[in-house]
Amino acid sequence: MARVLSGIQPSGDLHLGNYLGAIRNWVDDQDNHDAFYCVVDLHALTLDIDPAELRARTSDAAIDLLAAGLDPERCTLFVQSHVAEHTRMTWLLECTATMGELGRMTQFKEKSAGMDSVRVGLFTYPVLQAADIVLYDAERVPVGNDQRQHLELAREVAIRFNHRFGDVLVVPEASIPKAGARVMDLQHPERKMSKSVNSPLGTLLVLDPPEEITRKVKKAVTDTDGEVRFDPEKKPGLSNLLELLAVSTGRTPDQVAASYDRYGDLKRDVADALIELLRPIQARRAELAGDPGAVAALLALGAQKAAEVAGATYERAADAVGLLPPA
Repeated sequence: MARVLSGIQPSGDLHLGNYLGAIRNWVDDQDNHDAFYCVVDLHALTLDIDPAELRARTSDAAIDLLAAGLDPERCTLFVQSHVAEHTRMTWLLECTATMGELGRMTQFKEKSAGMDSVRVGLFTYPVLQAADIVLYDAERVPVGNDQRQHLELAREVAIRFNHRFGDVLVVPEASIPKAGARVMDLQHPERKMSKSVNSPLGTLLVLDPPEEITRKVKKAVTDTDGEVRFDPEKKPGLSNLLELLAVSTGRTPDQVAASYDRYGDLKRDVADALIELLRPIQARRAELAGDPGAVAALLALGAQKAAEVAGATYERAADAVGLLPPA
């Protein structure tokens, strides 16, 4: 099976876009690929975050992934900082990447805009991301449009490293996520649902209670012409609701649209479908949160499995560049 790697930052509560856009696909990939998944806590250090909050969010993110269906017997789930080779490989790749490449990263330009002082980590974290990927000989990396540039950097750095030192690193390929990858904000349907944008009514959290899901869906922005049809360009709000019901029930948005004449009926059924979709995840999460010791043990096992693969890759790379091995 091809090896696939994905990671998620512990940067806030899991929302519907995270689940339908990525994590549900991760669950499917467990049975089709040699899957490695990590909570990338080191990436979160590029932000101002309280240490206690970072620890809590990291644990919560792992619990969310387990509740959503990741199975440690079918995949390797771990916390990034628990595998020391991530930072060690990053230095080897930082000595391969160039300032010009990192300066062209769109996310760095956007996140540093208007700032008088910028952390070095914000500039170099795409190299850490590249290290995350090449450490596990990942052949496929599911990426959305916002991460394509970073994946291309990982490819370029791996190719350059191999050109200098031999056939050492696997050059990753981008994998296009399956349908349902774009869940839009319920209040601002022109933009994706996001943890980094404050939109209380527009963001549906995986742990929202049923009454909150119903309230947010009822208040979702649509339009005034009253015609139910799937048209993301001209009717983005309504199309987002159709897409949500489609991915929740295994139909296409056009099939869903053909079943409705009124927006109110559609919103009611969207809310009901999402409540049922999220109910087992919420129940499983409550069980896991009640036994933090068991979760920690699962993460320790995942880190041990990950370290075996990452250690072998790092040793191969370190030997290639001429580092003296320990006695």
